[in-house]
Amino acid sequence: MTFQLRKAAPEDLAFSRNLTCQNMLRYYIHHDLLWQDEAFDVAWSGRENWLILRDDVAIGFFSLSRDRRALYIRELQIAQAFHRQGAGSWAIDQVIGMAQEEQRPALRLTVFENNPAKHLYERKGLHVQGEDECFLRMQLDISTPVL
Repeated sequence: MTFQLRKAAPEDLAFSRNLTCQNMLRYYIHHDLLWQDEAFDVAWSGRENWLILRDDVAIGFFSLSRDRRALYIRELQIAQAFHRQGAGSWAIDQVIGMAQEEQRPALRLTVFENNPAKHLYERKGLHVQGEDECFLRMQLDISTPVL
């Protein structure tokens, strides 16, 4: 399975928002949180966004932000039809490579505590660093070998 990355363009916003809503709405409902398209759009505009492609078709995306301490995965979404086919693992590998190239000390992300994606993150070497009401904060120290 071959995947590619492409920097997201403004016209990719609707795809990314809709995919995130489809994938995450059940977690929002479960945790009594309110999904807001406008909030997604504001967050999207302040992040570095990448589309995940297979055969030139967008099947997912990820959003990144940075500070001196870490590279942060703010969103990682794969279309349901492509789950469990390696795209998420491949995308995490790409982001780990970016963090290494930029010499960031860590890769960090937040995941709903009941989202099975946390198992993928654990397999890729991220460890729970803390918990909030419904989220796990996870981190990979970049000196850690990529699995």
